[in-house]
Amino acid sequence: MTTLIQLEILRTLRNKRYLLLTIAYPALMYFFFIHAYDATKLAGGLPVKTYFMVSMATFGAVGAVLTGSAQRISLERKSGWVRQLRLTALPGRAYTFGKIAASAVTTLPAILVVFAVGASQGVSMGAAQWVGLVAALWLGSFVFAALGVALGYAAAADSVQTIVMIAYMLMSLFGGTWFPVSDSLEKFARFNPVFLYNKLATFTQPGNSLDTVAVAGLAGFLVVFVAAAAVLYRRDTRQA
Repeated sequence: MTTLIQLEILRTLRNKRYLLLTIAYPALMYFFFIHAYDATKLAGGLPVKTYFMVSMATFGAVGAVLTGSAQRISLERKSGWVRQLRLTALPGRAYTFGKIAASAVTTLPAILVVFAVGASQGVSMGAAQWVGLVAALWLGSFVFAALGVALGYAAAADSVQTIVMIAYMLMSLFGGTWFPVSDSLEKFARFNPVFLYNKLATFTQPGNSLDTVAVAGLAGFLVVFVAAAAVLYRRDTRQA
């Protein structure tokens, strides 16, 4: 399984589309948002530069795992590659978990680049907060890696990109990625994994710990998406 993970990571990092859309684009959007908003005010209870640093990092991370893993799996199913793998000694669960793990690893560049840009624009935190937030966002990306794998097994190769982009944009739109969610809508937004992912930004404030409700919610979504990926994988196996 280690070889599979390494292969998936290398394939992703060599993809120019990945480098542009999940690393360069969020960093450029960060510059746009911090100049579009009044930097002296707060966004979602946080300094504007901090809020959008986290939201653009999550935007890049979610995009990296959703668009990458879902489309690749659907294409591998169409080409017969997944069927060939089933003839090897590689267990099905190892393939599924390997895809999730490899996808999650590729989110690190997206997170680190946006954080580096944020630091260059004056975002200041203690070393423990920087490390803790990077770790929290990386671990949180497993939720969306699992969702990407599930969508890859659920959708056909000719429709998966459209489905993923609609899901990606809707979750971002109502998840506080481009603007803070209002208090009146927050009770509904908590059913959106992207909103919970962005709530990890509260860790950036001195004396604050991670939002336990957000962490618990993300853990719940992870269980649901992993279970869905496993069920869809078994269904695909029966249909092969």
